[in-house]
Amino acid sequence: MSIGEVGSATKPAVGFAAGSTVVIRDEEWLVRSCEAVGDGWMLSCLGTSELVRDVEATFYTELEEGVTHLDPERARLVADVSPGFRRTRLWLESVLRKTPLPLHEPRLAVCHRMLADDLLYQRRAVAQALSSEVLRPRLLLADAVGLGKTLEIGMILAELARRGRADRILVVTPRHVLEQMQHELWTRFAIPLVRLDSDGIQRVRQTLPSTRNPFTFFKRVIVSVDTLKSARYRAHLEKHRWDVVVIDESHNLSNSSTQNNKLAKVLAPNTDALLLASATPHNGKSESFAELVKLLDPTAIVDVRDYSVKDISHLFVRRHRHSPDVAAVVGQRWAERLEPEVLAVDANAAEEAVFAELADIWLYPDGGSAPVSGKGSSLFPWTLVKAFLSSPAALVETVQARLKRLPADAKRERAALDRLLDLARRARESSKLDALVKHLTTIGVKPGSNERVVLFSERLATLDWLRTELPARLKMPASAFRVLHGSLPDTEQMAVVDEFKRADTPVRVLITGDVASEGVNLHAQCHHLVHVDIPWSLIRIEQRNGRIDRYGQEHPPRIVALATISAHERLSGDIRVLAKLLAKEHVAHKALGDAASLMKLHDEDAEEEAVRRAIAEGRDLDEVIPDPSQDEADWDFDELFADAGEEVPDSPEVIADYDLFRSDLDFLREAVFEAYDDSPARSPGSGGIAWAEHPDEGTVEFVPPGDLMGRLAALPQSYLAERRIRERFVLAVDKAVGQAELARARENVGSTTSWPQAHFLGPLHPVLDWAVDKALSRFGRNEVPVVTGAVDSPVVIGLGTLSNGRGQVVLRSLIGLTFYDEDAPPYIEQEDEVRELLRRAGLRDGGINSGHPVDIEKCQPLIPKAIEAMRGYMDMVKGQRALLVQDPLVRAAHRIRQWRKESEQLALDLAPVRANAVKRSVERHGKQALDLVTELSARKDPMLRVLTIIVPEKPDVEESAR
Repeated sequence: MSIGEVGSATKPAVGFAAGSTVVIRDEEWLVRSCEAVGDGWMLSCLGTSELVRDVEATFYTELEEGVTHLDPERARLVADVSPGFRRTRLWLESVLRKTPLPLHEPRLAVCHRMLADDLLYQRRAVAQALSSEVLRPRLLLADAVGLGKTLEIGMILAELARRGRADRILVVTPRHVLEQMQHELWTRFAIPLVRLDSDGIQRVRQTLPSTRNPFTFFKRVIVSVDTLKSARYRAHLEKHRWDVVVIDESHNLSNSSTQNNKLAKVLAPNTDALLLASATPHNGKSESFAELVKLLDPTAIVDVRDYSVKDISHLFVRRHRHSPDVAAVVGQRWAERLEPEVLAVDANAAEEAVFAELADIWLYPDGGSAPVSGKGSSLFPWTLVKAFLSSPAALVETVQARLKRLPADAKRERAALDRLLDLARRARESSKLDALVKHLTTIGVKPGSNERVVLFSERLATLDWLRTELPARLKMPASAFRVLHGSLPDTEQMAVVDEFKRADTPVRVLITGDVASEGVNLHAQCHHLVHVDIPWSLIRIEQRNGRIDRYGQEHPPRIVALATISAHERLSGDIRVLAKLLAKEHVAHKALGDAASLMKLHDEDAEEEAVRRAIAEGRDLDEVIPDPSQDEADWDFDELFADAGEEVPDSPEVIADYDLFRSDLDFLREAVFEAYDDSPARSPGSGGIAWAEHPDEGTVEFVPPGDLMGRLAALPQSYLAERRIRERFVLAVDKAVGQAELARARENVGSTTSWPQAHFLGPLHPVLDWAVDKALSRFGRNEVPVVTGAVDSPVVIGLGTLSNGRGQVVLRSLIGLTFYDEDAPPYIEQEDEVRELLRRAGLRDGGINSGHPVDIEKCQPLIPKAIEAMRGYMDMVKGQRALLVQDPLVRAAHRIRQWRKESEQLALDLAPVRANAVKRSVERHGKQALDLVTELSARKDPMLRVLTIIVPEKPDVEESAR
């Protein structure tokens, strides 16, 4: 079966490719990205000819007349007169940087060069996302808490960007981690995202007309799920396509009836790549997990109630702290946590009175029923117990809230609540608070100390109680304490987290609710955590502990839980049962890396209900929460996430992407000197940019010119303002300096911001992209430079790319053609051989331009000959690499047809109305998938261009005479 048979979609025959040059409206434009739209193409371009230089524009070929490629056979040769052939070297490097890598290039090009530790297990996640066995990069990152899913997201985005597949990015997160995600992606990967928090949305409303789609204005956006799921943004989202959508904490999508799930169903079909991230990705129900899988690939599962790991293994990756490939590399960068401690606190007399009231009147009334009525009557007594186990303040709040809702005729319950409220108020002198103060003092949280601690409680009243009581008890100023909970505005939540992570802020105690238990990194300055109340859920305990127990934690995390113990015979055992939860989570953490696997409920509320019932029925907690089994067959659905094996896999290979310059700084420096006529150190008013290098500090700085500032406007607004980027841009030019700058910002040595003063000059930095475009504009329309070098015969350096129906590059070849005989076909070399050829010729590190004249007219006939030879060579390469390019598409088409057949067969067992609906859905998804296969198939005609010609150096006249 040929690829042409796999689907019915039709796309325009004439194609374009990123990196090529086109003429539109009689001006020359560099194609930065392209996409097939309807019967034409959408071209994102940058002007290169004089009138439109540096102008960014988008063109639709259906609306434009005379959009033409520059004919490579009619290229005009020009001699390069720049020193050391700088202009040609910059041209070659820039073309290679601008031309995307092939769609499914398995080797990694840039992610290992970013500002993050190069870890094998994270590389593997990136390689899986890029696999040629999946039609599109769609992956569930299900690594356990603390392994760095944000870094994996950044690495995948970086590799997709290098392949021309990440121009439009949407990142969706819980609102309290917006800034953290934005900070990580910019500082480590140079991927700028416009943050549309409440302040950002307000700025957009002031800038754009109300009818304008904000997602067409900003190409790369990060926004909270709470903002996006509102109906007002749904229409905007339905009309916009993305290259990549990232959804963090994606376990919140699995319920098909929720707003989150409906939002995801709008986004998933409108993006090429989809990355979902969650440390707790399933609730133990195959149907719910199938909801996530269908977002990634609607054709992966036939029966949502019955599928195997082989059906979906290509769509997820899951490791934990003690997985072989993780344990082999984390080493000293992740200190093993200490055994958790439960501080048993004996109740005082006032507290015992409350416990007695709860036990004798509400939980275990003798000869009668509890004084509670109405909805939730069986659960409410335990709600009271949980509240008091948190704090007397929480019990007071719970009782008062209940009293407000009681009907007038509920006199018995009202009387009982009034009595309980009086007892709770008398118990304000809490033994737990005394024990907490003693513990905090013991670990060093006191005046003059830098020690920090996180206090977790699930009750807002407890948070406020601690915030009120602790400053005086610890003799510390109010500024040392901050409270974080979900009722705070998103901007304030992010500010609280940022303060706690920075070393020179006065904050020492973060008092937080479970809003901080998902996604927030709190380990930078802290390794102490206290559960002021113990969650009745292993999942919640694990999520809390993961805030400080994660990769990058250099001190053994110390986790403590407070438990008030009553002497009441009916309650003492019940409360001690709760303390066992902490130990159970620790055992699961070490053995499985996933506490949810013990109870197999995979839902916090379900776990709490199971624990409550066990306590109420007097059952041992071991009956509800078994110890980890060594038999994987016992884990049912969890086998989907079992380790693949005990051996550490090989590391994915890396590719030498471009190397005409020794470093990104060398390239940037040469591009700047070329653009500013060797005088970039001059002030902006004198035609320069005040360029200055500081080799001893490993930094370079300059004043951003106007054309660069236009690009930098998309950088995080707080970064632009706090680091005054518009006035001075400072870059760290190697990883060690970049890491040190990040650490300095975190430690806040002489700073009041977490943004580094010197931003790491990574391979995808927008400053480098600006330098590339500057270099590409140094030659005129369809001009090709000619240089002299250490070669025996003329050499033509060319580039051939083959694209699919979407305009994405599927094959790319750097080609060297040596013409030993003008009348014979050239000798052809590729990739690594060409790089070596350029080095030998003297272009690798900058040759000497002796200024010898070059016979341009004699070289001109080489261009059509080279194009003809390159066309034949690309046809041969296409045939040789069919296994990489075409075969996966053929296999995908076969799998989709099989899925459609089996799904339609399964629908026959349903009721007629339901069966027809399923058949329509299957037909729609099947057709979309097969159309996608067709779009991803390679076109027949490659894009070819001659980049430069190297001719032999002429001997010096005087030397010849001698």
